[in-house]
Amino acid sequence: MEHILSLLVFFPAMAGLLGFLVTKESIRAYGISVSAIEFFLSLVLWIGFDGSNAGYQFVEYYPFIPSYGMSYYLGVDGISLFLVILSTFITMIAFIALSIKNEIKNLIISVLFLEMTMVGVFLILDVIWFYAFWELSLVPMLYIIGAWGSANRMYASIKFFLYTFAGSVLMLVGILYMGFLYHEATGIWSFALPDWYLLQIPFGLPYAHGQAPTIGSIILAAVLLKMGSYGFVRFSLPLFPDASVYFLIPVATICIIMVIYAAMIAYAQEDMKQVIAYSSISHMGIVVLGTFAMNAEGITGSIFLMLSHGIVSGALFMLVGVIYDRRHTKMMKDFGGLASVMPNFATIYGIMLMASVGLPLTIGFVGEFLSLVGFYRINWIMALLAGTGIILGAVYMLVLYKKSFFGAIVHEENKTLQDLNAKELTALIPLVALVVMLGVYPKPVLSAIDMSVQKMLVLMEQKAVDQSTKDLIIKANTIGGTH
Repeated sequence: MEHILSLLVFFPAMAGLLGFLVTKESIRAYGISVSAIEFFLSLVLWIGFDGSNAGYQFVEYYPFIPSYGMSYYLGVDGISLFLVILSTFITMIAFIALSIKNEIKNLIISVLFLEMTMVGVFLILDVIWFYAFWELSLVPMLYIIGAWGSANRMYASIKFFLYTFAGSVLMLVGILYMGFLYHEATGIWSFALPDWYLLQIPFGLPYAHGQAPTIGSIILAAVLLKMGSYGFVRFSLPLFPDASVYFLIPVATICIIMVIYAAMIAYAQEDMKQVIAYSSISHMGIVVLGTFAMNAEGITGSIFLMLSHGIVSGALFMLVGVIYDRRHTKMMKDFGGLASVMPNFATIYGIMLMASVGLPLTIGFVGEFLSLVGFYRINWIMALLAGTGIILGAVYMLVLYKKSFFGAIVHEENKTLQDLNAKELTALIPLVALVVMLGVYPKPVLSAIDMSVQKMLVLMEQKAVDQSTKDLIIKANTIGGTH
């Protein structure tokens, strides 16, 4: 098990370089094989992971530039473990479902490099390296959207880059300032996240989904969206507990607006893919709300919701890709009556749709319920307002399903559509199994996450300078039963 984290991070990139030597005819099988090996390695990591240990495991540490406190520092805990598994699993499923034919070799190599950056973000514990992996993820994603996306792909890719890069520059300034603060406090430089956790920091511190190709949408929704919310859990809460509590209500307000407004926009869409894209934005509002609940229920629920959203949204984008390959349209008005023509497709779509709206006994219910219950302990009115997003989600998803799958078959070309083939079923059935299994029995995942979350909450309480912050964390977790 030694160096398994380094292997997980760099194996996809090494395989991507070797991919240039693989023939075009064999590259798809090569990509599936590489991603399957990477997924197997992540499962080996899970098997060897000690769920009763809340700290970092499989740690690898090597000084990189010691004079400036930079190091090659890897570790995994319950918070990051399942996000790594999600990244490797979704990449494998996306390769299996891949239907793009043009320039497929460049696409597969790009996705393998993207997988390296995603896994690296979740495993790296040196903040400079974290920033490097974060920024590197933009390069293959920008290329994937720009080269294989829809009609407005260049506009979407540039907009995606500018928005993300602008936020990243501010993040770099914050990272450098934190390194300076650590140097001021200890006399030495360090960019290791566990070292920063020891600091008590005073409060006075200063369109892509719709245009991306199917494989880009799957990875963007399933994994890349989680990198931002992961940053809240890994950085914002434990490093800045006082600021997190101080901005709790403003952040929650933005989240509620995000949940409701994105749901309303989703309802107004006629494009299936745009509905799912805006649905993703709405769900991420619940994720962030749970993160700022400051208790084990909310934070554990938000991390689980990241996983469930990754699986469900990835499947939904895959399903839209299936119908787009057959009809070259994603508009709901071009369908109707699909349930009678494509019963297997309609069944799986219905299951994923129900999971998306948080139906009990599906994976979507667990994370949403815990996130809202956690924030209910902080502010019950705001939690109820956010809960309306679930109702709105049911409305726009059921409308989409009704328009597309029921009623008369108006368009003649829809009468002869092929149902799911063996390749598509191979990609989708594992996702359906996860949706049901983890909806009925989520304990294996929740218990490992909860151990690390509770350790983080203890750290937050110890690091808080303001007594009101300590009081809120203690109160929220006493009610929640974790003290």
